[in-house]
Amino acid sequence: MKAKTVLPAVAMTAVSMVLTLAVVMMWLGTAVPWPVALVVGLGIDGGWLATLAYERRLAAQGDHNRAVTAVGWSFGVLAAGVLVAHALTADHSPGAWLAVAWLPIAAKALWLVHSLWERTALTPLALDAIRGIQQEARDEAAVARARLRAEAATEETRLTAVTQAGARVARVQAQTAQTLAGAWSTLESARKGEETGRALTSVTTPVTPGVTPRWELPVWGPSEQVPALESAAPALSDDELDTLVHDIRHSQTPPLSYREMAARFRAAGHSASEVRLRAAWKRVA
Repeated sequence: MKAKTVLPAVAMTAVSMVLTLAVVMMWLGTAVPWPVALVVGLGIDGGWLATLAYERRLAAQGDHNRAVTAVGWSFGVLAAGVLVAHALTADHSPGAWLAVAWLPIAAKALWLVHSLWERTALTPLALDAIRGIQQEARDEAAVARARLRAEAATEETRLTAVTQAGARVARVQAQTAQTLAGAWSTLESARKGEETGRALTSVTTPVTPGVTPRWELPVWGPSEQVPALESAAPALSDDELDTLVHDIRHSQTPPLSYREMAARFRAAGHSASEVRLRAAWKRVA
């Protein structure tokens, strides 16, 4: 992994140094003796290489010196300036020389990238741990998504079942209400019918003469028990009951029968059970 960044930087540095030395030799060789031009070219490349080596030593120790970095960039800018000046003064193919004038700056940039990579480089053990953590997070996320999808499907099924059950209950309630309404209508028609009233009167008259039954519709729904009226007739003692039976029986000559006496007794608003009334009749008669 380290070779992916250091090899391009080394190659770019070597090309830049050779190009700088060649340009200095060709450019200054015509003006000064070639040994002088060689010394100038080697000085530029040597200074750049020395500062680069010192920077790499500091980086290996985990340190950094801004002054050394500034000197290194100065040598790089100087080499690039030499290449640009030669390209501007060249008689043949100035564009080609100008196109390679950025090589020293590019070499310094590649070494900067390599230093940044070294600062963030991790050991294989740490990388394996990071990959394990990432895989665990992905697994947990996948399980959470699956759980959410399952819960959503379950909730959808439950809501569908509840909705269908509610619809069935509503249909049953509607049918029940319709049946009760029909029965209520039939009862109302029967209560209001003239034939029904006459039939009930013909049935109840032989049992209780002169009494027409009152037929009310049944209560549809909850009902409360009606308390007894406070104005109801108080219970009679045996002596009082005997006196009333005697008076009613002898109110007419000849004396009334038990049935006639009982009818007048109840018509007068008195209250007594049939057993007590017959017992009083027997005592009086």
